[in-house]
Amino acid sequence: MAPRPRRPAVPRPPARRKAARRPAKAPPALLPSQRAAAIRATARRGRVEDLTPLLVALSDPVAGIRQTAAIALGLLADPRAATTLAAALQDPDPAVRASVAEALGPAGRPDTREALESALRDPDAVVRRKAADALAAASDPASVAALQGCLHDAVGDVRLATVRTLGRIGTPEARFSLEALLVDSSDRVRREAVLGLGRSGRPEVLRLVRTMLDDPSRRVRAAAAVVAGRLHDRDAVPRMLEILAQKETWEKPSVLVALGRIGDPRAIPCLVEAAESPQHWLRVCAVHALGELGGREAREVALRGLVDTAWPVRGAAAIALGTLGVPEDLGRLLDLLEDEHPWPRRGATYALGHLGLAAAAPRIREELADPAPEVRLAAVWAVGRLGDDGAREELVRLLRSGPCLESLPEPGDQEDLLRSDAESRLFDAIVQALGRLPHGADDPLVQSALLAARARLPDEELDRLARLPLPEVTEDRPVPTLRTLFESAIATSFDEDGSG
Repeated sequence: MAPRPRRPAVPRPPARRKAARRPAKAPPALLPSQRAAAIRATARRGRVEDLTPLLVALSDPVAGIRQTAAIALGLLADPRAATTLAAALQDPDPAVRASVAEALGPAGRPDTREALESALRDPDAVVRRKAADALAAASDPASVAALQGCLHDAVGDVRLATVRTLGRIGTPEARFSLEALLVDSSDRVRREAVLGLGRSGRPEVLRLVRTMLDDPSRRVRAAAAVVAGRLHDRDAVPRMLEILAQKETWEKPSVLVALGRIGDPRAIPCLVEAAESPQHWLRVCAVHALGELGGREAREVALRGLVDTAWPVRGAAAIALGTLGVPEDLGRLLDLLEDEHPWPRRGATYALGHLGLAAAAPRIREELADPAPEVRLAAVWAVGRLGDDGAREELVRLLRSGPCLESLPEPGDQEDLLRSDAESRLFDAIVQALGRLPHGADDPLVQSALLAARARLPDEELDRLARLPLPEVTEDRPVPTLRTLFESAIATSFDEDGSG
């Protein structure tokens, strides 16, 4: 057999060379505005585990980035940043140095005190002012000597920050410096010096403060009246009565309130006259002062104030009746709960609680649903004060809803409504009120709600000072922590699962 012919070889295509991998493109560099936005976003998150990006940003070639990083670190108030921030006080840009000094206030530690004290000698006045303010956070007596170097600074704002910090420190050396500033050319500095001396509470400052009632500046005279009232200086009463007899009204509110705190009956005729002033803000202060002084004339003024044309006066009169009133005032105060403005309703609610008028409890319960947070806060306090077990279910409902921060009205909306922090106090007030109910400790509904509310809160929230209604905030009563309120309200016989 003949051999088979071979098939012609098919040429293979040339082997393709593997293309060399190109290096990945580096991400485009962020613009300064984008870097600043990223820093601000980091600060808004609150706690930051790794501060390195922010600390590195303090050395950025763009001054705006360095300043943004300093502001962010100040908002975070993380002590880990203090040393790096202190070094940044040598930044060539004064705006950066000012932001760094401001950040060292909340973020600073004792070992950064010397850096801030050196910044008091900075050539830029804003840096000096920020450094003086930052030293107030620690209020270290060791800083007094450095602050004294700013007492005669050419810039009034620097002296103003210095006097505020010296007032916070309050040592004898600091008070001596404050006395020197009572003759400062700036009335704002003199005013702060007066308030700083009053903050010390030392009786030896009374004579100096009393002389400032004759200061040419009304804002200084007003500050002197405030301090005289806080320290109950009866020797200042004659001069304050002279001020009330003058036509100028600017400092009269401070004088009226001070006379009420001093409690000298010599002031009653002038206070009664001021309660008839055409200026409603003077009527408000006079009614408050008479409420503290007490007496038949004060009660008559408060009763007239309940029907005043100005809602602030009606609210002040109701508060005054909380101390001046009698059981027969129940009807008048219940009528005031129908007032169109929340402030008189708030005052009437507090008054009913102060007077212990248990007959008002069913009507006060309705105020727990009032649209105004100030009224709801007063109602929570009042039902707790009255021991109204009938309010248990509504208080539990409010507790379970948790703290709720409502938005404040915009300017022009509901123009007569006052802005307040009532919502931030409401949760703590509910816990306190539940603890005061006679049968709250025996009610599984109350106890389970309290246990669940406490379990939702972190330890740092439980260990903060309680935010309570104003009747609970007095100078002679320590403020409890939120944890203490829970411990008082939760019965020890209840387990963590709420069973007795």
